[in-house]
Amino acid sequence: MRDGALPPLAALRAFEAAARHGSFTRAGEELGMTQAAVSYQIKVIEDRVGTPLFVRRPRQVVLTETGRRLAPAVSDAFERLAAAYAEARGTMQTTLTISVAQTFATNWLVQNLGAFQMLHPMLAVRLEATQHMVDFQTEDVDAAIRGGHGQWTGLAMHKLLEANFSPMLSPRLAETIGGIAKPEDLLRLPLVEPGDPWWNQWFAAAGVVTDSTSGPPSPRLGVQTLAARAAVAGRGVAILTPALYRDEVAQGLLVQPFDLICTDGLGYWLVYPEGRRNVPKIRAFREWITGAVAEYGGAAGT
Repeated sequence: MRDGALPPLAALRAFEAAARHGSFTRAGEELGMTQAAVSYQIKVIEDRVGTPLFVRRPRQVVLTETGRRLAPAVSDAFERLAAAYAEARGTMQTTLTISVAQTFATNWLVQNLGAFQMLHPMLAVRLEATQHMVDFQTEDVDAAIRGGHGQWTGLAMHKLLEANFSPMLSPRLAETIGGIAKPEDLLRLPLVEPGDPWWNQWFAAAGVVTDSTSGPPSPRLGVQTLAARAAVAGRGVAILTPALYRDEVAQGLLVQPFDLICTDGLGYWLVYPEGRRNVPKIRAFREWITGAVAEYGGAAGT
């Protein structure tokens, strides 16, 4: 064998599956092979590399340092092969599964997804609205929309919307104290999730010295959508991303009393494994959502 020649594809496939599952047995079940056959195929690679790729333990195998370095590259190579094959066929698979942050799903994606479905009527979209951080190697998900700073290794990332923030409240609640004229007036009302660090950041930017966490107790609601519902119901002032609540403002359910909008660098991002970049259904969704959010005024337009 000449230097640098690849080991057999079957051996690489067995290694990728075993690394993903942490088990020769489960890898064999996925590939239709026996556990012994998987072990043999991996031994072929280990003989050529010249060092073990796994530490064999009872009921479990663990990647060695060499195995940990090799596994992501092999996994990415198979992702790229699959994408290239799909591209060559020129076809889209029938279902696109997207894991999406609950707030973005409720306040933007669900309201706009019909436009994508009209462009691609043969492609069914399945949304999983969750705060769970999807694992692309083990879960049947094509792409995700996450909130964060865009620091995810091995993923292609496209910033969709800046998660900036400003206080918002029901007009009826504002009227109970004769309206909101200055930032200090907000402290006369209950704050929804007063422990949210966005509060102190916004008040500091507004020149108000306060510790918002010293206010009356308020439940930690976890996601913006629930905080917004509390604000609409008149339970208090919520700190929200205004771009996601334009409809509520237009309908008179919420008001944003001050133009001051702050940011801590967080945003909503479309992410997927780098090797899937050219999968037709992912490419179609990426092209649509980046364009749609740009038109809406999000980060894709900057």
